[in-house]
Amino acid sequence: MYGDTTVIRRRADELREQGVDIRVMADRLVSGADALDWNGRAADALRMRMRDRAALLRDAATLHENAGESLTKHGKEVAGLKDAIADIERRAGSLVDDARAREAEIATHDDPAGVVRQLSPEDQQLVAFDPPPSGHKDWLTVSLPGL
Repeated sequence: MYGDTTVIRRRADELREQGVDIRVMADRLVSGADALDWNGRAADALRMRMRDRAALLRDAATLHENAGESLTKHGKEVAGLKDAIADIERRAGSLVDDARAREAEIATHDDPAGVVRQLSPEDQQLVAFDPPPSGHKDWLTVSLPGL
């Protein structure tokens, strides 16, 4: 199929966890620089530089978290489409099976009055239906009577 929602969810969780890990690293970077027993302009410059780097790391963490949320949303959309495909496929299969049963009924029963029975145009369309492969996205555009 088009997307393994389990893999998508797992990767989204990993991205969010990476965001948390990056934030922790940023906090450690700042606290480590602040904890140094060192004073003077060079020490102040180092601490300022570490705060700047930590801010960039926090920005990267936010990007990871946002990517995780986007991937979660995408996974939900994939799952919804897969469910829709399966539902359409199941309903179409039922309609086609019913039409084929009516066709078989007509073929096996002679009308004593000599009336020739025929399939309705809708049943003819259903019997002639050539389905897409199972699970294929083309099921989303299938148009059949009763569907």
